[in-house]
Amino acid sequence: MSPAQLDAIVVGGGPNGLAAAITLARAGRGVRLYEAAETVGGGVRSAALTLPGFVHDPCAAVHPLALASPFFRSLDLARRGLAWVQPEAPVAHALEPGRSVVLPRDLDDEGLDAVLGPRDAAAWRRMFGPLARECERLMPAILAPVLRLPRHPLLMARLGARAALPATGLARLAFRDPPARALLAGLAGHSMLPLSAPLSGSFAVVLGTLAHAVGWPLARGGSGAIAAALEAEARSLGVEIVTGHRVASLAELPPARAVVLDLTPRQVVALAGDRLPARYRRALERFRYGPGVFKVDWALEGPIPWRDPATSRAATVHLGGTLGEVARSEAAVALGAGRLAERPFVLLVQPTLADPSRAPAGRHVAWAYCHVPSGATADMTAAIEAQVERFAPGFRDVILARATRDAQAMEAHDANYVGGDINGGLADWRQLLFRPVVRWNPYTTPVPGLYLGSSSTPPGGGVHGMGGVLAARAALRHIG
Repeated sequence: MSPAQLDAIVVGGGPNGLAAAITLARAGRGVRLYEAAETVGGGVRSAALTLPGFVHDPCAAVHPLALASPFFRSLDLARRGLAWVQPEAPVAHALEPGRSVVLPRDLDDEGLDAVLGPRDAAAWRRMFGPLARECERLMPAILAPVLRLPRHPLLMARLGARAALPATGLARLAFRDPPARALLAGLAGHSMLPLSAPLSGSFAVVLGTLAHAVGWPLARGGSGAIAAALEAEARSLGVEIVTGHRVASLAELPPARAVVLDLTPRQVVALAGDRLPARYRRALERFRYGPGVFKVDWALEGPIPWRDPATSRAATVHLGGTLGEVARSEAAVALGAGRLAERPFVLLVQPTLADPSRAPAGRHVAWAYCHVPSGATADMTAAIEAQVERFAPGFRDVILARATRDAQAMEAHDANYVGGDINGGLADWRQLLFRPVVRWNPYTTPVPGLYLGSSSTPPGGGVHGMGGVLAARAALRHIG
């Protein structure tokens, strides 16, 4: 494709960048995408991090938002080789040694009463039942800027009344006993916020809704299959993809009518700072990033030996104990380095229980991470493995190999993970409402033809592609 043919350029080949390129190409526009790494994918890659034959996901591994995303639902990625695998249960929460709370996908499952108790099971159904049944109508509003008039205001009001609360308050208001409160806390822990923070409950409400509406699936063969399918779709539409090319300045790009950046504000300023009005640039520079993560990937000789065998029904396991324990761990992260909890809240994924193709016969892979202060270099391997061992005695005996990344190494792996923040920016109330800056259309910039479409724009982190889609739509209104 010659420069004269270019309608749009996309910088960054993560899910949002690929979604932007596909959206532009589906509208008949000539598109070129630049990706700094040798392959596209961003947070949806697969790699051999430990031993030959073991496939790991360096970042995202479980994808409820992808299955519910209007963008993904508009594509037939099965014909591009993408297959989804559903674990028996969406998520398990290790409450105490020998006892896990395993959430069934079906709200009518009698197992919900068994794990939460009849009263809290009924409360759980009241909270999530109406939202799960209306998930398809809800998702376009959830995966969009918050400050927009929703198409279904009463439905959104029902969600918002709970989502606005701090997770600790929501858990104590809605549920009576430790199992349901802990389960909700684990869901809210994905926010990377203190659970006492306003809107931290929103993550629990959305993720709980998705658990019952679409499940928490994995991509067969690894998350890299998602990137491969999106790349194949983009190329079939005529998108030119240039990998191994780090764009250092807008000035080096060929002429195009629109440029969409799948980058966080720090990279945007570095790339386009000389063209940005001073006030807008200062606003981007004030953008706040959230905590980082410390991640461990394991090659395992066998499955994790959970003390409660029911924990093996879920690919995603929250290792956190009670509501209070999870809240203390996340509060310690917010206080900064040197104050980390002795027992960190750990998010663990055991994908080979549902997708054995990722390891040699009889072997397994797993990964886990905990939250740490931004840019922290503390080695949390021992603390994470101690948490796993607490609920699965003998876990260390099945480890064949491990690979670790601290928060700085996460940023080195992907420049969008600033300080190890995998969510594209702090998701507190201010940046949930105004992301990345206070602007009615957050995908536009004061520079004509320049658009932002990354996890730092609404709706934020996760594999859904909607930040890129909405940025591309803004660009199309300009291109005409």
